[in-house]
Amino acid sequence: MQAFELLNVIKQQSRSGKPYFEFLRVPDLSMGVYQLLVGDTDIQMPHTEDEVYYVVEGKAKIKVADEDRDVRAGSVIYVAKNVAHRFHSIEEDLIVLVFFAPAEHSLKNKN
Repeated sequence: MQAFELLNVIKQQSRSGKPYFEFLRVPDLSMGVYQLLVGDTDIQMPHTEDEVYYVVEGKAKIKVADEDRDVRAGSVIYVAKNVAHRFHSIEEDLIVLVFFAPAEHSLKNKN
């Protein structure tokens, strides 16, 4: 079993100095914490894996394909593989728990 305390993972992400910190990777799933501050630009590109975001804290908008919606603590967003998406209009610093299935980049060379 692997178990994590979200507050500890968020601290690790913060110490990493990078917006995304992966803390779990197995073949069929990876998980990470993504942080965007007010004024940041989300430059991510579509992924080759399905993805779920759980907003832990913050307030912003997310654009998925042509659909735009508000997100806040408690929001859960599913993004299918290869679909363009990004967070924008960040009003309060975002901390997002990210789930990739299968693990992020595991399908990159297979498509």
